[in-house]
Amino acid sequence: MSEVAEKSSKNLAEAATNAIPSGYKQTDVGVIPDHWGVSRLRDLLKEPPKYGINAPAVPLEGTLPVYIRITDISEDGYFKPSEKVGVRSSFSGLYQLADGDVVLARTGASVGKSYLYKEDDGVLVYAGFLIKVSPDKKKLEPRFLSQYLKTQRYWSWVTVNSMRSGQPGINGNEYGDLLIPLPKIQEQTAIANALSDVDALVSELEELIAKKQAIKTATMQQLLTGRTRLPQFALREDGKPKGTKPSELGEIPEDWERISIGRDTVLKARIGWQALTTKEYQTTGDIYLVTGTDFDSGAVKWERCFYVSEWRYKQDQNIQLRNDDVLITKDGTIGKVGYVTALSRPATLNSGVFVVRPKNNNLMQRFLFYVLTSRVFDDFINRITAGSTITHLYQKDFVNFEFSAPCIEEQTAIATILSDMDEEIQALEQRLGKTRQIKQGMMQELLTGKTRLLQPLNKESQHG
Repeated sequence: MSEVAEKSSKNLAEAATNAIPSGYKQTDVGVIPDHWGVSRLRDLLKEPPKYGINAPAVPLEGTLPVYIRITDISEDGYFKPSEKVGVRSSFSGLYQLADGDVVLARTGASVGKSYLYKEDDGVLVYAGFLIKVSPDKKKLEPRFLSQYLKTQRYWSWVTVNSMRSGQPGINGNEYGDLLIPLPKIQEQTAIANALSDVDALVSELEELIAKKQAIKTATMQQLLTGRTRLPQFALREDGKPKGTKPSELGEIPEDWERISIGRDTVLKARIGWQALTTKEYQTTGDIYLVTGTDFDSGAVKWERCFYVSEWRYKQDQNIQLRNDDVLITKDGTIGKVGYVTALSRPATLNSGVFVVRPKNNNLMQRFLFYVLTSRVFDDFINRITAGSTITHLYQKDFVNFEFSAPCIEEQTAIATILSDMDEEIQALEQRLGKTRQIKQGMMQELLTGKTRLLQPLNKESQHG
């Protein structure tokens, strides 16, 4: 080695050493406290990693145990099946999960996903595409392991180790090689307790949001069909309760009117640009181009949008967007609905989206938005797509959508109630997002030892 190269190498080594804080050390899993260890997962288990049972899922009935498969595990590591299924095998008992067990996905797009068994989830038998690891609780706190399996460092390891020809995968032996940063069991427990408390808060917020959304859905079903009337609109002038009347939509409130997107010319649906070239989807600019992928949960996400030229924007005034416009996807995921708010600059549409506007003052746009996000419109979409592979909402079909609506004052009152419920849900979702961010920061600090929950043990304690 030349003198210059040797000096350069020495300087780099000194710089690396100086970058490590006092009381910490550099290891194969990064910088960790001096008295933390690093162990392979297999050395912290009661038994070697074990593959799940190779048996088909069957309908859950009788005394059959519940089957847990890769698809039953949520991205955040919970048992959340769309529908519980069972497994019928005389060997099921050999694959039943116990307290402290963790299962890991071993193949496919979900490789690396994990689930820590919870007794509240009941008796679970794990499937063949999962690998079970059972920590020795004297060496490794299962909840500490579960939290580590959610870190970016772990997922980076998964990415590297699952790179194979064909379908990605990690086998039991390879999972056994996973390196775990290891504080004393008391500190593992303290870290697990702290992160589990945040997980509990996240779960509570998720449950509360789901409950609020269910209440809103039920409220929409009642108010948007007139089955439940707001007190100020429930009585006739003589003080008697309002009744219903027959219509082509079935029984509707006596003072509501039947509305059609096409026939009654109350509404007009316009389609966005159909002749845009790829070059016209600009990544910077002054005029938004809204596509069907740019709105979720009813709101347009302006930060996702492409841009389009001023020349193109000016060619069709009918699709120049305004605040309170209602948007509906006609291609791909058809029937997805958006509502335009906070429009800070000019915007237009691509060919995959309708803009729908009332032609007079007898229909409130926010009320229309809620009708199009209700079961009434879902049923309409299901009818026109039943038994087919339709991926387009054609205008000739869309104009046949009909619904009933009250006077503008009642529409406004209904829309206000539903908007207030939306704001409450959005506030909870923002709180949930912030809590998840806090959890990520805590994981980064606690699972690397940057922040300590317990004071480091003295030398005598470490050797005792």
